Amino acid sequence: MLIASNIKLILTAAAFASPLAIFPGLLGHTDHDDRPALVELQPGTLQYRKAGEFTRAGKPAEAPMVTVRIARPFAIMRTQVTASDYQRCVDEQACKPLAANVAILPDRPVVQVSWRDADSYANWLSRKTGVTWRLPSDEEWAHAAGSRWRDDAVTVDANDPSRRALARYEREVQLKAAAAVDGDPKPIGSFGRNEHGVLDLAGNVWEWTSTCFTRVKLDDRSAPTVNCGVRVVEGQHRSYVTDFIRDARAGGCAAGVPPSNLGFRLVTERDGLISTLANSIRRILRGA
Repeated sequence: MLIASNIKLILTAAAFASPLAIFPGLLGHTDHDDRPALVELQPGTLQYRKAGEFTRAGKPAEAPMVTVRIARPFAIMRTQVTASDYQRCVDEQACKPLAANVAILPDRPVVQVSWRDADSYANWLSRKTGVTWRLPSDEEWAHAAGSRWRDDAVTVDANDPSRRALARYEREVQLKAAAAVDGDPKPIGSFGRNEHGVLDLAGNVWEWTSTCFTRVKLDDRSAPTVNCGVRVVEGQHRSYVTDFIRDARAGGCAAGVPPSNLGFRLVTERDGLISTLANSIRRILRGA
């Protein structure tokens, strides 16, 4: 009787809510009650400044603005991965330990993590849950960020690269000063939510993406040079950081003002959540 009631409750919930609304109650990926809260994002288009380094006639050029289509729905973690959640991965020897000066707190985002650390955590969480978790692409991050995503173009005569570099540096310094005088990571929610309900975007923690650094010659039809040893990070401004760097302030930032803190959040695709819901129902039925 109890099993039948559980199935009825799940199916009733599914009839009135998206899979993401009921998924947290079915996802037992840790031994504690805190499960990743998700925000579902629907397909759509966005105006997006392409990531990478661009040149024309051998001189720096601004990246082109393009219209990007996000073709599939996906879900993104409402908050950045916390230090205590990351520590559970460390405790199971699946993630590299954090530095001694990183506070392991449930209300603080994990910081001083490299792209490799974030990828290890995604693989660990995928094994724990049976759902594929991954870092978002830069385009997906921009889609999730909505109004919090900033176009990082600097309108300066490309014939004078020194002026362009100085203008970019000045803008980034101003953004950092306006957002947070204190560079220490703040409690979850300190930087508010955007129109999608995603918290702390463009705060003082930059987030790793899966997007590799590219160099593109706009006046040359040859293929771009792709360097996946450097990844795009997003926050108050876009930056490029070597994948093994945990603290960009100590080096490893490919261009511009280095991020104050490096953290991350993960995404999963809706199809994977529906599959997990179906597997949960099947497990209940087998136990009947």
